[in-house]
Amino acid sequence: MENQRRWVGFILVILGATFWGIGGTVAQRLFQEDSITVEWLVSIRLLIAGSLLLVLSFIKDRKQVLKIWSDKNARIQIVIFGLLGMLAVQYTYMASIKLGNAAVATLLQYLAPVFIILYLVLAKVSKLKARDLFAVVLALSGTFLLLTNGSLAGLSVPASSVIWGILSGISLAFYTLYAGVLLKKWGSLNVIGWAMVIGGIGMSIIQPPWSIDSSKWSLEMYFYIGFVIFFGTMIAFWFYIESLKYLKPQETTLLGSLEPLAAIITSVLWLHIPFEGYQFLGASLILFMVLYLSFFKDKSEKDGLRLID
Repeated sequence: MENQRRWVGFILVILGATFWGIGGTVAQRLFQEDSITVEWLVSIRLLIAGSLLLVLSFIKDRKQVLKIWSDKNARIQIVIFGLLGMLAVQYTYMASIKLGNAAVATLLQYLAPVFIILYLVLAKVSKLKARDLFAVVLALSGTFLLLTNGSLAGLSVPASSVIWGILSGISLAFYTLYAGVLLKKWGSLNVIGWAMVIGGIGMSIIQPPWSIDSSKWSLEMYFYIGFVIFFGTMIAFWFYIESLKYLKPQETTLLGSLEPLAAIITSVLWLHIPFEGYQFLGASLILFMVLYLSFFKDKSEKDGLRLID
């Protein structure tokens, strides 16, 4: 019975991570071939996916959904998390994809553990250990190879995409550190759902989701937009959260690393994005860094870093 439960967990997290990765590639297709704006896609994605997650949370525990707003501290925290955490992560990630590609943007976002290490050291919360230094070296080496393909002659993606990708990693570091207390007290579905809705409302002020001309959209475009919202966001988050019932957080973090692999594979095979030898090596070093940190967190029985894109 325990074996079956673990298999359910494995399937859920693998599907969730895969949908995340493919969702980024589909978003790239919408940006670069259908002229969908980052602002519009982020606002509609967060509003719809967040609302659906809140419906799921309501089905599970209807009292808990609104109870978070009765707590003054929680109200302030969820708004901060929604705007500076959820919205910041989504916008910077999507901007990096539009200006570059989903594979590189996803890998740059996965530098978040390095930014967390640097923050904890600078804030004097923890000391820089040998394993942390090794992780930083892995990340920097991997990023150099990923962005230059082993040559200083030029970047593999525009500098603007790199900047947004690094900002995405920083945003995800904040997201990961800030969310802990909220998630523990109010539940993942509830917190993530409200954060998405708040982030979506924030972006809607800049780009109202209804102010777009869809008269010339094809069925294919509707399908891609639907995939990004439902599979690449709502289903991906839900499956990841559900997998935590069956697996340890460290195991979900490890398997969640399939996200950039899915982004790379779909970018290369579907969109025919060039991804060369040194870039694959750089991607491998970044992924190894994430796995390495997850392994040591598990062994030392400390709180694992959980990356939710």
